[in-house]
Amino acid sequence: MTAREWVIVNPGGSHRVVVTGELPGERWLQLLTAADCRVEIAQGHEVLVAAELRAAFANPCDAVIGQITESWSEEMLGALAAAGALIYSQYAVGYDNVDLAAATRLGLPVGNTPGVLTETTAQLAVALTFAAARRIAEGDRLMRAGAYRGWLPTMLLGSLLFRGTLGIVGAGRIGAAYGRMMVEGHKMDLVYHDVRENEELERYVADYAAFLVARGERPVTCRRAATLPELLGACDVVSIHAALTAETQHLIGAPELAAMKEEAVLVNSSRGPLLDEAALVAHCRAHPCFRAGLDVLEREPAMAPGLAELDNVVLVPHLGSATTFTREGMATLAAANAAAILQSWPVWPAARSLEDVRPFLEDEAPPRAAPSIVNADALGLPRLAASPQGKEDQQ
Repeated sequence: MTAREWVIVNPGGSHRVVVTGELPGERWLQLLTAADCRVEIAQGHEVLVAAELRAAFANPCDAVIGQITESWSEEMLGALAAAGALIYSQYAVGYDNVDLAAATRLGLPVGNTPGVLTETTAQLAVALTFAAARRIAEGDRLMRAGAYRGWLPTMLLGSLLFRGTLGIVGAGRIGAAYGRMMVEGHKMDLVYHDVRENEELERYVADYAAFLVARGERPVTCRRAATLPELLGACDVVSIHAALTAETQHLIGAPELAAMKEEAVLVNSSRGPLLDEAALVAHCRAHPCFRAGLDVLEREPAMAPGLAELDNVVLVPHLGSATTFTREGMATLAAANAAAILQSWPVWPAARSLEDVRPFLEDEAPPRAAPSIVNADALGLPRLAASPQGKEDQQ
């Protein structure tokens, strides 16, 4: 393990905040320095291993801003609490790498960054859907290899998704946003599978269906599938947006892939372990007309043997939230969580959409609150009394 370089900003600050990786933008640093924080930022692109993390907050430490690639186990969180930390703030909306129950037992707030990446990640899922369905990556490779010899009627035939059937596994914020994009843009019927009924999404599709009827067009439909196999067999596209838990690991494996249509498209922009990568490789080899688009990997950054050689799989390196606006916004929210807790400010009402968190991103004087503490209620942390008006609830 090589010695890690660190950059220190505002060295005279009274609160010590450790940031485990370089973050984009400047607003996040401004929020922390305005809160009188000494900010220590790890340099380089390598993920901090456990020993490096523990060494980073070995001295008294008030807060850590960490990343989804790190493992925040009960032992690690206990060491952080013992160092005097008042918050662990995650630079991500997901927190399956954090033992939330342990953090709560330790009285340690855990922050995350919802709202700002919903549309961006859904947009990436749409991009993967059509890159796979229309064989964009194959065409790009053909062009770059100088193998294009002119237009042919049978070259790289893909799938027309217009008026097809779309399946969403996990209809939370991002899944619902992706569904709306595909239904509105391509008039697809929607089937979703989730532990909870998404009444808002169903109303949205029903309203859009009424609009189509008013224009003399065939309506679209939306229904909740009682079981996952029911969804898989019915859909031309299946996009995974479920949370990763012990129960959902390998949610899609060999039996589920076999239940899908021969020429279906499978997209995963959620968490890699939701999909059995080895099973996907075997299925794609046996079914060359089946296509997949992956933004996440089961053992990231490693790929399952054979995955990279498959022409019918589109691969991108975890780009779901990778727009300048979103990544800078995530940094701002993560920093705002830390700054607020260190200053004993309350927690913002539950953030479900971009509009809910926009004041933190754009207002000259951001709210004096923590944007999102996932265990706020369990810890009895106070919230602002009034919710922002006119906000969209995306679940």
